[in-house]
Amino acid sequence: MTDTVRVREMVEDDCEAVAEVRVRGWRFAYDGLVPAWYLRAMSVEADAEARRKHFARDGARNVNLVAERAGSVVGWACYGPYRDGATTTGEGELYALYARPDHLSTGVGRALMDETAARAAAEGYQALRLWVLRDNARARRFYERAGFVPDGVEEPWHVAGVTVAELRYVRRLSG
Repeated sequence: MTDTVRVREMVEDDCEAVAEVRVRGWRFAYDGLVPAWYLRAMSVEADAEARRKHFARDGARNVNLVAERAGSVVGWACYGPYRDGATTTGEGELYALYARPDHLSTGVGRALMDETAARAAAEGYQALRLWVLRDNARARRFYERAGFVPDGVEEPWHVAGVTVAELRYVRRLSG
């Protein structure tokens, strides 16, 4: 794929496309890591409704970006203040970054990551943190290539009756 990737701020009309990216992304990335029945039960329609609610509620606090290629949304990222601001003042958190599975390794994720880091630094964040499943080797490689390193914190994440380990990563930003 040689089409240029364009990253822009998400608008409410993007919720359906973002939901499709997110659901397809979950099904691909978490296959074998979370219960298959849970992934099969995910619905683009239900997720789009959740995206609309999140977008309306958290729009001023969080930044949602979409990646487009040839006029179609093929990726999504969301960041904002770190959820545990009491211990990491001045740090942001990358809450989500997904690309459609058929657009992996084509520059979509990198474009979203670069724009997220640039915007977060411009907003004054000193670092970005994120959580990634310990056994999601592909995502961990992506984040490590993007300058993130594990900071030694591991937490359990409970999904669909299963507990999986999440690792916290951090990337220092230059302002």
